[in-house]
Amino acid sequence: MIRKLAAELFGTFWLVFGGCGAAVLAAGYPELGIGFVGVSFAFGLTVLTMAYAVGGISGGHFNPAVSLGLAVAKRCSWGELVPYWIAQLLGAFAAAGTLFVIASGQAGWSPGGFASNGFGDLSPGGFSMQAALLAEVVLTAFFLIVILGSTSSKVPGGFAPISIGLCLTLIHLISIPVTNTSVNPARSTGVAFYAETAAVGQLWLFWLAPLVGAAIGAALWRYLIAPDESLEGIGGDGDAA
Repeated sequence: MIRKLAAELFGTFWLVFGGCGAAVLAAGYPELGIGFVGVSFAFGLTVLTMAYAVGGISGGHFNPAVSLGLAVAKRCSWGELVPYWIAQLLGAFAAAGTLFVIASGQAGWSPGGFASNGFGDLSPGGFSMQAALLAEVVLTAFFLIVILGSTSSKVPGGFAPISIGLCLTLIHLISIPVTNTSVNPARSTGVAFYAETAAVGQLWLFWLAPLVGAAIGAALWRYLIAPDESLEGIGGDGDAA
């Protein structure tokens, strides 16, 4: 179990540090050509690389919503849920703190939104709370469907991290203007406490919506799309990727 939790901590660290790091350190420099597209790929690449690196140990969740969805789909034990969440949050906080120290080494730098998520005034495109809630629920649901489908025993093995990483990239390409893209409560929580905005006060949505969306996506997969799917997991000890 210790190895699983360590894998989740390091994987979540890499996701937050890589994805939010691209947003905080690089996206603000037009000459680098990163922008929304670059940040989207940064998030997708963090999941892809860490799913290959440690997915065989922990299942490669790196996200409390994914862990919940996999429990709903009976791909992981309910008893692992809270320990996984704790490890993921620790990884996210460590990554956000490391990123803050690096970014603050630049003269005149200020955190601003610090890659945090938000709606209303904190939405990059000024989208409402209702729009943000619906976007996060729908996108997280489809994320779980892709995860469960690509790790199915009925598809070729070894390619799941690519599918999952590209799905997360697509999710960011769709929703960065809406919420700055969460679909991951740990990612949202880690950076919110360093932002100079009211991001902490809006964290409730970025826990509620991804968790609800993950449960919906997992239930759709388990009971509608693939009710006869084998419950023998792929990789790790029967987890995600």
